[in-house]
Amino acid sequence: MNQKKIILVVEDSDEDFTAFTRIMQELESPHQITRVCDGDEVLDYLYNEGAYADLKTAPRPAIILMDLNLPGTDGRELIQQVKQDDNLKDIPIVAFTTSSNAKDIKACYSYGVNSYIVKPMGVALLRKTLRELLNYWLKYAILPSDMDLI
Repeated sequence: MNQKKIILVVEDSDEDFTAFTRIMQELESPHQITRVCDGDEVLDYLYNEGAYADLKTAPRPAIILMDLNLPGTDGRELIQQVKQDDNLKDIPIVAFTTSSNAKDIKACYSYGVNSYIVKPMGVALLRKTLRELLNYWLKYAILPSDMDLI
């Protein structure tokens, strides 16, 4: 199951996204990274609306890596909305955020997030965390998007 997959990264911070993409290049990840910057853009991407309407069908992500504190529709609302949609709820969502607030963690899991990870401080820890996250979700786990390959 080690084929190229689409990672939808929901990140409004240019600095955090630059660090993420730099580490992905260092790890020689074969996966395609698609970035959206706010909650409303996530919905446009997933529902093929707004800037994504001309695509007819935006490529379905294998996984969504989502910051919580976003402009517009925030990450908590997005998790809830995506997980209530029968056409989208099987896409794994990993909350990847700076918040270690117990209320955020509890809310995200109650809305159906598949994993909650607090962004580590420092490049070395971020690299290690991303390597393990990618290995688990995109190398070892069998995702709904893999079912066509079995």
